[in-house]
Amino acid sequence: MVATDTKTTPSTDSVNNSGKAARFEQPVAPGRSAGTSLSTGATGADAPAGDRGRTSIADVVVVKIAGMAAREIPGVHDMGGGLSRTIGAVRDRVPGGRPNVGRGVKVEVGERQTAIDLELVVEYGVSIKELASAVRENVILAVERITGLEVVEVNIAIDDVRLPDDEDASATGADQSRVA
Repeated sequence: MVATDTKTTPSTDSVNNSGKAARFEQPVAPGRSAGTSLSTGATGADAPAGDRGRTSIADVVVVKIAGMAAREIPGVHDMGGGLSRTIGAVRDRVPGGRPNVGRGVKVEVGERQTAIDLELVVEYGVSIKELASAVRENVILAVERITGLEVVEVNIAIDDVRLPDDEDASATGADQSRVA
């Protein structure tokens, strides 16, 4: 007999009638992190080779996939809230620093499903409704194709709009010296 831990964590393994993820408590096995298992798999020589063992996907994997997929859509200028973008801009300028593709992405990963929240900065003039739809579709397709997890919802918050003058003002200030 195998003993299991009685500790529980929130999960998004089912969808209620409104289409939103139903949050409920799910037992966590000892020695496992919460919300990262994709499949339990089978054991023994008589199980198919592809089903032997367990597959788990860490939350950071889904964060990176969703971040990359959202950035692929034309009209998405940046991601994350104001402070997050400021820190990210400094980090991007540090030699050897890499951009944080997960900035502006929050996920909740269950056994078979995931829910994703995105914070976007859009280009001025782009239809936010069409952009949000395109981002949602691309994120869902990428996450489901790569991980096999069912995406139950992708919530999008538009935090800012990048105006055409924003880049021009920063570029002229950076390129021109104020003193001779």
